[in-house]
Amino acid sequence: MPRRADSNEAGANATGTLGKAMDVLDAVACAPTPPRFTDLLKKIDQPRGTLHRQISNLVEEGLLSVRGDHSYELGIRLLRLASKAWSDNQFRLVAEPHLRRLHDATGETVHLGVLSGSEVVYLDKVEGRQMVRMHSQIGNASPVYCTGVGKAALSALPDDEIERRISSLRFHPYTPTTLPDADALRREIAEIRRTGVAYDREEHEPGIHCVAAPVHSRARDFTAGVSVTAPAYRIPMAKLVEWEPLVRQCVASIMEDMASRLGPRS
Repeated sequence: MPRRADSNEAGANATGTLGKAMDVLDAVACAPTPPRFTDLLKKIDQPRGTLHRQISNLVEEGLLSVRGDHSYELGIRLLRLASKAWSDNQFRLVAEPHLRRLHDATGETVHLGVLSGSEVVYLDKVEGRQMVRMHSQIGNASPVYCTGVGKAALSALPDDEIERRISSLRFHPYTPTTLPDADALRREIAEIRRTGVAYDREEHEPGIHCVAAPVHSRARDFTAGVSVTAPAYRIPMAKLVEWEPLVRQCVASIMEDMASRLGPRS
């Protein structure tokens, strides 16, 4: 008689299946162009048959769509889920009026980013009044070590958690001013903790810089960052320095509202 899997084993199998499906979704989402099956097979460590079943299931559930050239893109169902998650996110709702006040005071693009592993995910964005638009989009992720919101969010973590996340980083020189290694990032974090603000000195995109500050829960198990971002040719560094108090006040107001509206752990 076949052995019946116990609940722990069944849970492990379910987790493994979900993890494989998430690997496929991540690969499609992060691909520079819609990938074909052979592209995904090279990128994802799954047997051909397993990968084919995962893709078929995701297409059937509306989480992936097949294009005319047999490549894959994220499905409409994911857009509905993402829209619902964004519109109902309580932290974003608390932060939104403060982000808009910061935007009104500066006229420039304001970002809200949440720390996720070694990246920061943009949860909200208020576009600047000028014609120049940032490449950032809500839902996109950027490395923590070369973005103002990322470094700010990282600085709010406990020391041991900072070290754990730094150990997983692979430093890529996006621009000549990108921080080159872990020691440079540690020095930057120490300075952020001293001053209460972080800077992106054209470290991720040439010609784009920002001033940012950290947002965190009382337990520091949730960290984020708020930034004012602008083109360097139009907004000099001296102006970003002038905006430091505005950014600090913005995050202080967000955390005050978090404490009163999102419960004691906030």
